[in-house]
Amino acid sequence: MALENLDKKFARLYDIVSQNSFLAMESLGGEIPFYVSTYNPKQQIEAEKHIKALKNRLETSGIPVLEINLYHLCLDMLRGRGILDKLLEKEPGMNKERFIKSLQAPLDIEKNLIPAIAERYQAGQYKLVFLTGVGLVFPYIRSHTVLNNLQSVIKEAPTIMFFPGVYSGTSLELFGKLKDDNYYRAFSLDHYKG
Repeated sequence: MALENLDKKFARLYDIVSQNSFLAMESLGGEIPFYVSTYNPKQQIEAEKHIKALKNRLETSGIPVLEINLYHLCLDMLRGRGILDKLLEKEPGMNKERFIKSLQAPLDIEKNLIPAIAERYQAGQYKLVFLTGVGLVFPYIRSHTVLNNLQSVIKEAPTIMFFPGVYSGTSLELFGKLKDDNYYRAFSLDHYKG
């Protein structure tokens, strides 16, 4: 994956997502308003700064944005169930598969994660949703599974997943190396013509 000029990329993203036609989802033809914007994983820290700046710029322009950092949300959920400290204590002695399995029930996408996202979304009147922290929750949360389940919850606002990897329009490749299951419903925001 090539490194990108993120200043230029995020200036373009602002120009796209701040348009009334984008926010009103006019060019979708009834499709789900999900988008993926990719970046090189080597630019993670820089991308995080740009995402934060984009969110602030949009909100300053009167466009409320809900950012769901999947990693922080998962930590909050584990904390809320009173099991985060226990898991962290046991983790050094557990093999990787067992540790991942111990996260599956409390972070079950359909039963727990999506309802937690829905709760946050319904708490405000957001015009945009950003999904971040995708690379940090792999392998116990898979991006295509989140998108597949999220479409029943968020329909009224464009949702943008900031993805450290490659999106071909049919599949997500985390870090440009780990191919996830096929996902066809999101549009590439990086190639958006509007």
